[in-house]
Amino acid sequence: MTGERDDLFSRPISYWMEGAGPDSDVVISSRVRLARNIAGLPFPHMLDREQAERVIGTVSDLIASAAARGDGPLADLHLVRLHDLGSLQRQVLVEKHLISPQHARSPLGAAAIRTDQAVSLMINEEDHLRIQVLMPALQLEEALADAVAVDDALETGLSYAWDERFGYLTACPTNTGTAMRASVMLHLPALVMTNQARRLAGLIGKLNCIVRGMYGEGSEAAGNIFQVSNQITMGQSESEVLTGLGSLTSRLIDEERSARRGLVGEMRPHLEDRVWRAWGVLTTARVLSSREALQCVSDLKLGSDLGIIAGLDAPALNSVMYMIRPAYLQILSGHELTPDERDIRRASLVRDQLAGRGPEAGDDRLSRASGAQAGRPEQSGAA
Repeated sequence: MTGERDDLFSRPISYWMEGAGPDSDVVISSRVRLARNIAGLPFPHMLDREQAERVIGTVSDLIASAAARGDGPLADLHLVRLHDLGSLQRQVLVEKHLISPQHARSPLGAAAIRTDQAVSLMINEEDHLRIQVLMPALQLEEALADAVAVDDALETGLSYAWDERFGYLTACPTNTGTAMRASVMLHLPALVMTNQARRLAGLIGKLNCIVRGMYGEGSEAAGNIFQVSNQITMGQSESEVLTGLGSLTSRLIDEERSARRGLVGEMRPHLEDRVWRAWGVLTTARVLSSREALQCVSDLKLGSDLGIIAGLDAPALNSVMYMIRPAYLQILSGHELTPDERDIRRASLVRDQLAGRGPEAGDDRLSRASGAQAGRPEQSGAA
């Protein structure tokens, strides 16, 4: 496990950050999460240490059995107990969206994570099990298929808490039913720049979905990145949830692309200036805060998607986006850093990552790419 654990913290980019897939100019990632509890045991907030270890041990045995056979969706999972990790290591898992901030604080929690970091099990979080699958771009159906496969494999050795009337029973009543949360992570800079994001947030609420920041509940939308997820888990099937979220996502994609076309047509010099200023800051700054870095990376991603700046593919930008987070910076440094030391280290890291990339092409790329890339009307955003 040592090698897998080292790779978990040393590798900056997970599979879901690779950027390839449908509608990747707007949709960064898709996630499906299933909450499950074991029949006959209290919910995690009422577990004693022995009961918590029983949950971890049962899941660990199932993973070990699958690994011994060498097949099945559990075979490539690697389990770590959170109390064996340092605070920075736990925070790196949060920054990669592999565990929640709440789970990182759990003294009785564990996580089982696939080698490519697309699948993670949060054990003894709010529920006994939270099965999570993360995919790049808009791939909700694919994420659900993987989550169901893991769920089925676990159920061969577990008895879930289930009620004929209410469905899967969960610690929080709002998750009861399918106990499924699906979400998409969207990059919406043009809607923010044109002051349309607030209007769309109201629309999202009316469609029984919720919008949050990059790290879910309680987080802010740093770098123009938003999470949109379903709110209702009872009375709808998994496919109905994905259909509704997919339709909403398709509309948001269309709105963002329309706003981008508007910016290109009406504010071209200002848009180019914003992108090139972001490039200048990231490649020359000696002190760089997390907020400023995320905003500049957002501007560069927009510029890359519109063809304003060349040589910056999605994996490169996504890698920078997560390498600049506080915990990962300190893991790379090998020790804890003061806020000022982090800002200095962040600037140095970004300069190194962007060296040899970027603006070999001139500004004239915008005129050639604005029609082909800013709109992309032929692509479908539906799940």
